[in-house]
Amino acid sequence: MKETRGSYGFVAFLDMSHPTEQIRFCRSADGVRIAYAVSGDGLPLVKAANWVTHLDHDWHSPTWHHWLTALNRGRSLVRYDPRGCGLSDRLKVDFSFEKYVEDLEAVVEAAGLERFALFGFAGGGVIAVAYAARHPERVSHLVLYGPFVRGRFARSTTPEQLAEEEALLRLIEMGWGKDDPSFRQLFVSQFLPDATAEQWRSFNELMCLSASPQNATGLMRAWFASDVSALAPLVRCPTLVLHPRGAIRVPFEEGRALAGLIPSARFLPLDSRNLILLEHEPAWQQLTEALEAFLPSAPSPGAPGELRLEELSAREKEVLELVAQGLPNTEIARRLGIHEKTARNHLSSILTKLDLHSRAQAIVRAREAGLGMSG
Repeated sequence: MKETRGSYGFVAFLDMSHPTEQIRFCRSADGVRIAYAVSGDGLPLVKAANWVTHLDHDWHSPTWHHWLTALNRGRSLVRYDPRGCGLSDRLKVDFSFEKYVEDLEAVVEAAGLERFALFGFAGGGVIAVAYAARHPERVSHLVLYGPFVRGRFARSTTPEQLAEEEALLRLIEMGWGKDDPSFRQLFVSQFLPDATAEQWRSFNELMCLSASPQNATGLMRAWFASDVSALAPLVRCPTLVLHPRGAIRVPFEEGRALAGLIPSARFLPLDSRNLILLEHEPAWQQLTEALEAFLPSAPSPGAPGELRLEELSAREKEVLELVAQGLPNTEIARRLGIHEKTARNHLSSILTKLDLHSRAQAIVRAREAGLGMSG
């Protein structure tokens, strides 16, 4: 338990406990080692990487703890540090939007996920949009909080605006790693204008821990250049977009514009100036209620019903039989003479038709139905 004084003068006792978590590592397409963590039980929710994270410190942060608690509640949460940040590789790392998407792809594969809900916070939103557009068979639900369509470079329209953004990056490069916290305080006040002094101090320290000045600059520059205006209309899963009305770091209009580009997306404005919502804010309860109503929930406990195998095509039944035998997609593809991606698409269709949520659940239920015995 940790004591902190809220902005209204009361003393709150924060429970900084958290679920048991396993930290693991995987390699992205270019060989960069990415640290990811898995915690909790239930249907999987993947959090696309945003900046200012550190797997080893986030659960103890008064600005992130309540976010992780809410995302993990009743779910299996998979999150990771972006390249150059936290526990992921920091040296000789290339930064680009494409690399960010490849990192998410690597984490999904390493975690063994076939179908899952995806959450993107601020800069993580553009990564999530790109992934959902490219892998529609994997993403069941998409939640975007404080997102943007175009980064600061992409939406700058004058030389003066570009010069301002370059000056901001120069400030990061020169002052990020200094002992004097005032260099980072500019960014803290933009993320959390209405936070307490303790929350400001904690977030300032986390910023310094999360990345070196050079990596912080590289991370920001790649996000500033990103643009998902062409990818957003390709998203096909149910999507919820939430955005604080008074956010300084990411304009409200960017979130509204992104919701307008994604087919049938629901948009929920939140009354706050903080990009990172604080637990005492009324908008926080509104956000958590929206998440619980939107994200899929686990089926009620009890004896499972019979699998509706008659809903599957002949090919899907063949794939399910091989899945029940415990074979990976590569071997299933070889045996059936199809591409591995086709095998994965068949499995995603099977999970959807049979209301299953993971490969492991499909194996158990298929074996209960008598499949997989000939392997």
